[in-house]
Amino acid sequence: MSFLKLDGITASYGPAQALFGVDLSLAEGEVCALMGRNGMGKSTTVRVICRLLAHSGGSVTFNNRDIGALPPHKAARLGIGLVPEGRRCFPNLTVSENLIAAARPGDWDLARVAQLFPRLEERRDQMAVSLSGGEQQMLAIGRALMTNPRLLILDEATEGLAPVVRQEIWAAVGRLKSETGMGILLVDKSISELRLVADRAVILERGASVWSGVMADVNHALADQYLGV
Repeated sequence: MSFLKLDGITASYGPAQALFGVDLSLAEGEVCALMGRNGMGKSTTVRVICRLLAHSGGSVTFNNRDIGALPPHKAARLGIGLVPEGRRCFPNLTVSENLIAAARPGDWDLARVAQLFPRLEERRDQMAVSLSGGEQQMLAIGRALMTNPRLLILDEATEGLAPVVRQEIWAAVGRLKSETGMGILLVDKSISELRLVADRAVILERGASVWSGVMADVNHALADQYLGV
């Protein structure tokens, strides 16, 4: 049974329609890659799931509940955690303050986040604005985990980062997959790295789902057709 399910989602920004029929399903404990060229609707789909954008057609269910009428904060309380594109850390708060800003009771606390990202413990009293881009990305992931989500969404979590930092982020995602039962939705462009962690993939083209299947079946032909420049 699907833990997260989008069925025929359409959505618009004012008069401009952005989604024309997105179908997506994710089982609890599963990792799904949401893929597509830039501008094909991936981040808009994430906004619909998190209730940051209302959809005009179709349905969104999470943990067998229709969440279409919920405001964002209530969707978050159900267990949807977002690592947004661009990190969006609170620049004038310390690392520790960023982490506890949205914390909710559960297994994920400061100590467990420090185990996943030891660098955050080393910088716990630094202002977020003083961190490197990679450290801010770790902080954004840690902050989402502090909400103790059942579904973690990472929107372009490795974009623009140095290769060594990308490896740290992917290793952390691998640990989350193997050590927790949360579902994970990944928006990313790196097929080779996604293959290491993702179970399934959904590809969007012009705001609609055009392919879904196991990640291992995302071959060169599919990549050239839907993911190339």
